Amino acid sequence: MTRGKGDGPFFAATAAGLFLFALVNTFSVLDDMEGAGRTLDFWEPFVWETTSIAVILAMMPVFMALVRRVWPLDPPWPRAAVVHLAGLVAFAVAHVTAMGAARWAVYAAVGAHYSPVWPLANFIYEFRKDALAYTGFVLLYVLWRQHLRPRTEAVAAPEAIEVRDGARRLFVPLAELAWIEAAGNYVELHRGQTPILHRAALSDIERQLEGAGFVRIHRSRIVRRAAIAEVESKPSGDYVVRLADGRELAGSRRYRRPLLDA
Repeated sequence: MTRGKGDGPFFAATAAGLFLFALVNTFSVLDDMEGAGRTLDFWEPFVWETTSIAVILAMMPVFMALVRRVWPLDPPWPRAAVVHLAGLVAFAVAHVTAMGAARWAVYAAVGAHYSPVWPLANFIYEFRKDALAYTGFVLLYVLWRQHLRPRTEAVAAPEAIEVRDGARRLFVPLAELAWIEAAGNYVELHRGQTPILHRAALSDIERQLEGAGFVRIHRSRIVRRAAIAEVESKPSGDYVVRLADGRELAGSRRYRRPLLDA
């Protein structure tokens, strides 16, 4: 997972907002029950709401990392849509299952009973709410990261990438890089014959290097324009990028326009 530097305030604000939302919902449930002629102790709806929020907050770092890893604004958008649809389903299943178990545990602790599978029995109802929550979360988080972006660019070294290896820090000059390639949770910085492994998402690196003379030619590959000697097109619309040192890199037609734009 990539690091979410600067995300502490976003997490804290989200937690505070969810807690206030839980209080409002708790009193709304109590009012609804009173209007229906039923009596309900405050602690029950409060437990329902807070267990839901606790599970959401526990999962937030995972889904924040997913958004950073598969940035919704980056092409190809169908891939991002599929990934985040899968993320929504995983979020809903984990949320509904975990909050049912948490409610059962709280009820058992006070000598009451709550069926841990009750939320799962109402999964469609819960899924609709989770779909809205997940979509809103992704939207707000994207806006937050966009808000942080100018600050990140202001403090980042404009001529080098900082690579950390334990207590050691290596600064790789951008002028020495030929291309950067995704490698799982890392990227490979290609300088000379031996690549340097750096823990970061390619999308994060692309945003960091915006305006520094690099262009994306593939979903897993970024190239320094000055290192390109030739571009050979293929009938499929894909292409081959030949570097000044003779090495060849495959390019995707989806990223053809950014490459050809001056």
